[in-house]
Formats: sequence, C-alpha cells, structure tokens
Amino acid sequence: MQYTIKLRMAKHFNIDSDITKAETLPASFYRDKDVFEVIKEHIFLKSWQWIGDENLVKLPQSVHPFVLLDSYLTEPMVLTRNAEDKISCLTNVCTHRGNLVALNPGKSKKLTCMYHGRRFDLNGKFEHMPEFKDAEDFPRPCDNLNKFPLKKWGPLLFVGLNPTFDFEKVIDKMSERVGFLPLHEFSYNESRSKDYLVHAHWALYCDNYLEGFHIPFVHEGLNEVLDYGDYTTEIYEYCNLQIGYANDATEVFNLPEGHPDFGKNVAAYYYWVFPNMMFNFYPWGLSINIVRPIDVNTTKVSFLSYVYDESKIAKGAGSAIDKVEREDEFVVENVQKGVRSSFYKAGRFSPTREKGVHHFHRLIAKFLNQ
Repeated sequence: MQYTIKLRMAKHFNIDSDITKAETLPASFYRDKDVFEVIKEHIFLKSWQWIGDENLVKLPQSVHPFVLLDSYLTEPMVLTRNAEDKISCLTNVCTHRGNLVALNPGKSKKLTCMYHGRRFDLNGKFEHMPEFKDAEDFPRPCDNLNKFPLKKWGPLLFVGLNPTFDFEKVIDKMSERVGFLPLHEFSYNESRSKDYLVHAHWALYCDNYLEGFHIPFVHEGLNEVLDYGDYTTEIYEYCNLQIGYANDATEVFNLPEGHPDFGKNVAAYYYWVFPNMMFNFYPWGLSINIVRPIDVNTTKVSFLSYVYDESKIAKGAGSAIDKVEREDEFVVENVQKGVRSSFYKAGRFSPTREKGVHHFHRLIAKFLNQ
C-alpha cells in the first residue's frame, strides 16, 4: 500500500508502507514553495497545536490574546477563562469588521472591540452592538466569535483549527508511559526556555528528531549517557515514541510497579506528535519543542522547559539540551544545503533506525492526499 500526494501543481510523492522498500520524500518536497503553502492548508489547519498552559489565564474572568504560528498560519486567537472557571479558545477577530478584539492579557469580564464597541461574553457569544437596532436578521450565529476545539493534558493546552483526528487519543497514548508524572506540579521555567532560528525546512528538523540513528555520529555527549544498542522507537497513529535507555550511572526515572518499563533504566521518553510537536520527558521534567515554519528555508524552534525536580537538571540525557540543539542545527542546516543539489533525489530508510521518519513521511503523504 502507498500514500500518493496529489497536489494542485500536479506533483506526486509516493511513500511505500513497507519501510524495507520505501524511499524518503524527494528533495523537491523541501524546496518547493507551492508545496510549502499547500502544507499549511492540508496539514497545519487539520491537526493540533500546543498553545501554552492554563496559567496563561490563571484567574477567572481573564483573557490572553496570542497569534498561532505567527509568520505561517498567523491566526489571531484568544484564550479566556470565564466566571465559572471554564477555559475557551476563540478567534480574536471581531465579526463586524475584522478588528482584533483583545489586545492585552489580563482581567476582563467581557470581550469588547475597541473599534465600534461590539461586545461578546467570554464564551464568544455576541451580546451587544451599537447602532444595529435597524439591522434585519441580526444577530446571527456567525456574529458569535468562532470557538476552536480545545484539549487539556494536565495543565497543557492544545487547539485544533479544523482537526481531522481526535487529540484525546494522542494524550491517552502518551499517558501510558508518562501518566505517572504529576504534570500539574511541573513549573514553567522561562530562564531555561529559548527560541532557535534554524536555516532549514521545518520538516527536515522533524526528520532529524525522529531517529536516534545519528546520535553516535553527531552527539558524542548524549551517546555517552544513552545505550544506543537498546534505543527503541514505537509507532502510533498520530505520534511516536523514542525511548532512551541508560546504564546504572545515569539519572533515570523511578518507574512505579505496573509501568510498561518497570525495572528498566529509562533516561528519557521522546514523544513526537504530528506534525511539529515534541514532548521530551526527563527525570528533571519536560522540554517541549515546537517547530514553527517561517518559510521554505527558515524555521523557528521553541524550547520550553517545565521543571519538576531541579536537582536532576544537570544529570543524564536531559542535561545538555542547548549543546544537543546546536549539534542538531549544524547537521540539519547542512542537509538543507544538500537537498538543493541537482544530483540528490531521495534516500532510503534504515528499517531498524528510521521507523519514525518513515512514519512522518507517510503521514505527510496521507494528509496532503486528503
């Protein structure tokens, strides 16, 4: 079985379901600006995005405006928490003339557009508009602010614009391994969070993340604390997991009895969620990596740290994140130069080490063919 990508520019990308036979996405996929734009509609608008945690609207009757994937989707949204403590994610675009409604985060009992005074409640329902008493058939449902599907995982929030799969299934799959961790006790640490500008296509960055094949060659320090021979990848429907095992001398999880990996020395759980999210769990806490497309040659990667046990930060697989990131950037930016060559067309997958990359390419093909 193959997924075939059929784009309006009449190009076809085939990813064989048999990894022993499959070829990677062709170099043209990473170069083509038209493909890059099609991905926006067919993948990013139909999947889910991490938007922060519930502390963005910590108090009842508060709002937090933001722009989802600025410079790519550039979708104005606003998080709200109403008087009943319910969190919603709404469009931040007024249904009258398209002005932004909420301009600043903070306390707010209502959402009122400063342009002409149209008012909404914190659930997005239209309430009032001056000078509209003579308007016929008004208000209509379209005069409410659009409410987006919102999912919570502990304190973490995810939004879908027009999602085609249930994110709850992704959460359930991740919880099988890390559900024993008290996510509500994880604290966002701004000083340990950072953005990186990578001069490469966003999917190349994901390709690199999705295999441990390069670890012995690129990450000397990381390779010293991980057991490369036992490094494993598990494939699920819309996410996959890489498990980094370690020797007794490395900081590992204290796994509870009944856990699938009880008795094993697990140094890290690396979850990738389609299309552009990474959740890296270490004994010290969680590093979230969000891959944000900017243009066909440029990507911003946000590293966001949620600390659980600060005493373990300097130990184990999660102790040198910045160094590992710089090493990854160096490789990915070189690949970006390489795929522009007229003499590179596509590669093959290692059946033992590149299951995650194959999974990613298959999902890209599936979504672009919808």
